[in-house]
Amino acid sequence: MIGNRVLSLFVGASLAAATLPAGEKAHRFEWTTKSAEAKQLLTKLQMQIENFQFGPANQELADKIVAADPEFAIGMYYKAATSPPPGNLEFYEKSRALAKNASDGERRFIEGLQHVWLNQGVDFAKSIEPLEALAKDYPNERIIQVILGQLYNGNNQGEEAFKAFKRAKEIGPETARIDAFLAGHDLLEGKYAQARSTYQAIEKRLPKGSVPFTIRFGITFSHLYEGNVDAAIESVETYLSEYKANGLNQQFPVVFIHNAIARINLENDRLDAAMTAYQKGYESVPGSSLPEDQKQTWLGRLHHGKARVLARMGKHEQAWAEAETVRTMIEGGGETAKQYWPAYHYLAGYVKLEAGEYDQAIEHLKQADPNDPFQTLLLARAYEKAGKKDDAKQAYQKIVASEWAGIERPLAYPEATRKVHEL
Repeated sequence: MIGNRVLSLFVGASLAAATLPAGEKAHRFEWTTKSAEAKQLLTKLQMQIENFQFGPANQELADKIVAADPEFAIGMYYKAATSPPPGNLEFYEKSRALAKNASDGERRFIEGLQHVWLNQGVDFAKSIEPLEALAKDYPNERIIQVILGQLYNGNNQGEEAFKAFKRAKEIGPETARIDAFLAGHDLLEGKYAQARSTYQAIEKRLPKGSVPFTIRFGITFSHLYEGNVDAAIESVETYLSEYKANGLNQQFPVVFIHNAIARINLENDRLDAAMTAYQKGYESVPGSSLPEDQKQTWLGRLHHGKARVLARMGKHEQAWAEAETVRTMIEGGGETAKQYWPAYHYLAGYVKLEAGEYDQAIEHLKQADPNDPFQTLLLARAYEKAGKKDDAKQAYQKIVASEWAGIERPLAYPEATRKVHEL
């Protein structure tokens, strides 16, 4: 759910110390450095992140921070957060080592995020508890609230995320990044036009060269909820252009953006376009700087996507062959590949559902991710096709109640809402 692709988002910002009254500055982090230059550069880097400015310029700033004070733990952390894989993990480990001699808050913050960084973010939710404890001890530290909000979002806790982002805004300063996160809560509440209007207003105040992932995909989701597929894809394509124009494709390949386009097309019966997008996305992987294990993961995702498209095309034998390829890759991938078994069962359930083998689809989908609204949608469809209407309605209701922040909810929610009233 939260892998290396989005690690750079988990850098937060601690910009508010100068804006708080003297009595309010207590219970804030102390950055362990004597370098005024390092602190000044850190603030500049944080503000760029708050305005969705990413890419080589941020890497240069992080390098300057580390050069100004090589022992500055949070400076090394930002070098990790702005660097492409696989080197980013090495810098994160260096920041952990430096943090042993840092202030209490700095040390606990860096150490608490190890679950986000290690094991490709699979255990990211384990970072919530240590950061919640940190927030109690440092109630005026904005960076904790920003990161907690993102972790809550990734863990299907939209209301908690909203509270964290709201607290970050109260601490101040108000920034584009926080306002964009808050707009995401309007999507959960069904205020699609209002959320879109907020995103568009935020965009107008962004500096040139911004790459606003949260805004572009927020607008995409607002259109998906309303069934406007062309506008949804247009928003993602705008992000793709911005991403490449600012050189971010040199840090991480564009495969994840093309896969989003593919998925929107797939679930709206634009099957040829979906297949093309999956293949186009993977073309960016082999020549990238990604480590070999991540390249294998993206190859598995290509097979996963192709299988789903083939299943929707009615090419069931070819689809199952692709699913078997994914299973074989997982079986041969050792201990670290076990994390992908739920993804395999999602795929197998998808293929069996399209083939009309509803009982087998149910068995697979019950082993998929139980929190993912779209995978729950497949299970609900399978239950309904198998004549198990009570189970189907319960699954549809679970989707409606979901606080999932990703693309899966807008792809599943409209159908689920309709079905809850029909069954």
